[in-house]
Amino acid sequence: MKLLVGLGNYGSEYAATRHNIGFLVAEQVAGRFGIALKKKGYQGIYGVGAIASQQTTIILPQTYMNRSGACVKAVSCALQVELTEIVVIYDDLDLPFGRLKISREGGHGGHNGIRDIISTLGRRDFVRLRVGIGKPDHGDVTRHVLGAFNSTERDGLPTMVAAAADAAELIITGGAAAAMNKFNGFNLEENL
Repeated sequence: MKLLVGLGNYGSEYAATRHNIGFLVAEQVAGRFGIALKKKGYQGIYGVGAIASQQTTIILPQTYMNRSGACVKAVSCALQVELTEIVVIYDDLDLPFGRLKISREGGHGGHNGIRDIISTLGRRDFVRLRVGIGKPDHGDVTRHVLGAFNSTERDGLPTMVAAAADAAELIITGGAAAAMNKFNGFNLEENL
């Protein structure tokens, strides 16, 4: 069993924000493979199905971002998913908008959702798919993260979400190394 986790905040007020890019990507992967995200449990909304031949659970934690670890621990323990088979998709301020970065482990990089997952699981060796949202030129970082995509970003968002979904799919079906080789150089501007 593989576990694909899209990080975000639940509630309509957060639906179109940069912090919810993990939800958007996970939902696109689920849609591609006919995995309905309708079941409630493990402090999230989830669905189970096959991505190619890989049995996969896709979950959207419903705990708010900074409490994501409770959901990830609950579902991974219940389904006996190895930490190395967990893929977490989330927004990253340190990557320019439209960039992707895949890694197999590491620190939290200041991301509260990842910080909580590491703290709750007591380990760092899960796969991360970071989706760049960029930093504001000036102003409040929190407002930027919790803010809606601007018009330029909205124009590129479908291409970026599709590329991130492609990367998540390849991690599940071909492994993190193959996905790193293909997507760690992804630049939205070169793909529009």
